Amino acid sequence: MNESDAKIRIIKLREEINRHNYLYHVLDAPEISDAALDSLKNELEALERSFPALVSADSPTQRVNGQALAKFEKVEHRRPMLSIYDAFSEQDLRDWQDRLLKLLSPSERSQLCYFAEMKMDGLAMSLIYKQGLFVQAATRGDGAVGENVTGNLKTLDSIPLRLRLPTEAELLQLGLTKAQSANCRELITNGEIEVRGEAVINHADFAALNEAYAKAGKATLANPRNAAAGSIRQLDPSITRERRLQFYAYDIITDFGLEYHHQEHQLAALLGFKILKHNQVCPKLEDLIKFHHHYQDHKSEVGFDCDGMVAVVDRLSLWPTLGVIGKGPRYLLAYKFAAEQATTVVRSVDWQVGRTGALTPRAVLDPVAIGGVTVSHSTLHNYDEIKRLGLKIGDTVIIERAGDVIPKVIEVLVNLRSGQEKTITPPKHCPVCGSDIDQSADEVALRCVNKDCYATNIRRLMHWASKNAADIDGLGPKIIEQLYAAGLVKDPADFYSLSKNDLLELEGFADRAADNLLEAIARRRSLALSKFIYALGIRHIGEETAITISHYFSLAQQKSKATALNLEGFVTWISGLDLETIQQWEDVGPIVAESVYEYFHDQSSIKLLNKLQTAKLELIISQSKGSGKLSGLSFVLTGTLSALGRDEAKAKLRELGADISESVSKNTSYLVAGEKAGSKLTKAKDLGVKIITEDELIKLLS
Repeated sequence: MNESDAKIRIIKLREEINRHNYLYHVLDAPEISDAALDSLKNELEALERSFPALVSADSPTQRVNGQALAKFEKVEHRRPMLSIYDAFSEQDLRDWQDRLLKLLSPSERSQLCYFAEMKMDGLAMSLIYKQGLFVQAATRGDGAVGENVTGNLKTLDSIPLRLRLPTEAELLQLGLTKAQSANCRELITNGEIEVRGEAVINHADFAALNEAYAKAGKATLANPRNAAAGSIRQLDPSITRERRLQFYAYDIITDFGLEYHHQEHQLAALLGFKILKHNQVCPKLEDLIKFHHHYQDHKSEVGFDCDGMVAVVDRLSLWPTLGVIGKGPRYLLAYKFAAEQATTVVRSVDWQVGRTGALTPRAVLDPVAIGGVTVSHSTLHNYDEIKRLGLKIGDTVIIERAGDVIPKVIEVLVNLRSGQEKTITPPKHCPVCGSDIDQSADEVALRCVNKDCYATNIRRLMHWASKNAADIDGLGPKIIEQLYAAGLVKDPADFYSLSKNDLLELEGFADRAADNLLEAIARRRSLALSKFIYALGIRHIGEETAITISHYFSLAQQKSKATALNLEGFVTWISGLDLETIQQWEDVGPIVAESVYEYFHDQSSIKLLNKLQTAKLELIISQSKGSGKLSGLSFVLTGTLSALGRDEAKAKLRELGADISESVSKNTSYLVAGEKAGSKLTKAKDLGVKIITEDELIKLLS
């Protein structure tokens, strides 16, 4: 990028960042996530580093963001509430330490140690106490001037109205001398003390509030951080109190002669404040990294939103030497957890062909780190989704990736357009085989009309071998492509007729590898009926519908002993059903019913089923649903389940007789809401469906 292009991009980035800062800090109405805003800021900082002549005094990178609200009295902070510089990798953390070592003398370097704190995602607050009494609370504001919210903060039980006076013995145990202990008690009793910390809303309280608001017909809260900020800025203190905020102290500005920062946390607890028990002393940098990586995976244990770790130089005597640069101190660094959202640019769109012939558009992106991995592609689902997003090639977009979910484009930042973006048009021919593309009147998907399309056949074979279908260990995409190219496998039944000699002729196969794959295939010659149905790859048939079909076959077998419990018996039974009967099944609509009926009357499907019978594929027929302590209850799962995982949770629920559904209805007994729960949670609230957390599900299962 040349300087001229960089200047245009920098101006647009500054305008967009300032707009989102105002929405976030002043109006409490953010349009994008913190992670996405951080991504824009990182891009701006990188451009300004590359083109330092373009840096201006009013750039968002040069000042602490935000400003005080006019509806509250302004409060000037005695000492600025500075920002903290961010790190996003281990290398960033090591580079920070290298910078610290250069500023310290040899004797000071030997004193360098750290304190690791959870980076709470709430609202930073400053509390003033005079003669031990709580007299003022102020928001951070722009770092220099905040808002006086004393009346609201007095409603928080976690903020003492009078400081506790520690005993001399407690202060001596803290590490103070007798003289320092006496001075400390005198300051608490007769002096002025400033304590800083974070106001947050616990996940459990947030969920309970939204449930109560939904029942009362009130608007629900968007997220815990926004709810905390909005609660503190309420003109009516009773609303603040009902929000059940918690305040955690993380700094004492008043000088008590302490040697270490972690002692300030301990003193705060002695004064009557809540402190985070998760924080810990880290003698070395490697200890900081271990702390970060642990809570990256276990942040839900904290009980409220945390978006990273704050690494603090623990010895307070080093702080003046290290000093402040720009918007923040050198002795602090926020090492962020892997973001679930980021911004990047769409460079092109390619089209992939699935097992049913459906064409799926995929965005090719500028690589961006998100969720702990580097993402360079994102699904766009279908052409209607492209039109809904208003997406063009060259657009800056927000990408989301939660847990192991495939990255997706969730928003286009149209204000960053340069005018050079290009409209995306769908292909007229299959990008793999060149055949015509068709679109049925009743669906949005574009499809390749060629049933022998290479891409369709490969995807169909891959689906059969996948984990939730036949689950054939070692039969991955590359090996399937080898087998297909060699003419050894054309349909799933061919997997079961492979010989060792067939495999030994392929590149990369020796005796051991061939034996292992054949053994893995042999182990899957017996399949649960539901997995077999799902493995067939019938259009519109997911795991839950496959289980439903298996259930009705089991019921039919119980009613008629003539129904054989094998593949031939199943095919005879289902092919003998009319469309109306299938449509009467629970959770089966007209489209699914028609898809099932057509598949088992299609000649190519019948040919495959006959080949599978010849291959002596065996079916395991489970007993009918309805037994177990959760019998008669219907569950819907949404969001990320961190402890169990979605598949394990479903399996355990089914073992206890519960039904699993993919959609929320008035018949849903429970909605299990994990992290990042979406539209299903909203619908459940609207319908009055009982909502439980993952922890509550685990208790229910046990």
